[in-house]
Amino acid sequence: MKWPKRRSMRPHEVSVKLKLPFVGEFGGLWTPQRAEADAAWELYVELVTRIAVEKLRPDEGLAREALTSLHSVFGTTREILRKYGPAVAPRDSRGDVTFGGLAIAVLNTTLRPLLTRWHPMLLSWEAARTDGADPVEHENSWPRIGELRAEIEETRSGLAQLAAVLADVAGAKPLTAAPPAGTAPARPPRRRGGGRYLAGSPVRGPRRPLAGRPRAVDCVAGTLRPPGGR
Repeated sequence: MKWPKRRSMRPHEVSVKLKLPFVGEFGGLWTPQRAEADAAWELYVELVTRIAVEKLRPDEGLAREALTSLHSVFGTTREILRKYGPAVAPRDSRGDVTFGGLAIAVLNTTLRPLLTRWHPMLLSWEAARTDGADPVEHENSWPRIGELRAEIEETRSGLAQLAAVLADVAGAKPLTAAPPAGTAPARPPRRRGGGRYLAGSPVRGPRRPLAGRPRAVDCVAGTLRPPGGR
């Protein structure tokens, strides 16, 4: 199947401001070219479909699975950088940020320190698990599991911010956005004969507007651009 040919993208300025573990605030102006927008979409899809950007609650999942998911981001990012080549780090970029520079910064300054520190320690604890012991219970009994999960959550938050920037650069509507707050609920179920349910009881009679029914309101999606930005 051939996808429709995309029109050339007119560069627009995107304000990038991320708070990343081990780095702090990182950002600048990004004027993406077409190749950068395409690469941003590919990395965005990879991030939002992994555990890497999903919140890991204390009572569910394994920290090991989250670390494995974060480690897989390395391979995916390398493949995308090889695929698009120097076009995702153009010398003539009019901004401070490029896809290539941002991707390498996240890998080397955020993911690598987390994995280098915690992978061997968790591996050592896992090796002490006796046969038949529940993996989740064993992991949660580790004295340092709270520290690890806290750093995973901090990293997840940073990657979620990165994903939002990538969606903006790709010109896409975020795929993980929650339903807008304030929208009208589903209409009450109707009964035959014109009756309908109100407060759990059927009321028969002609159809009339329900007093106080909330109306749908418009919601404007948030943006990473600062107030007054382009």
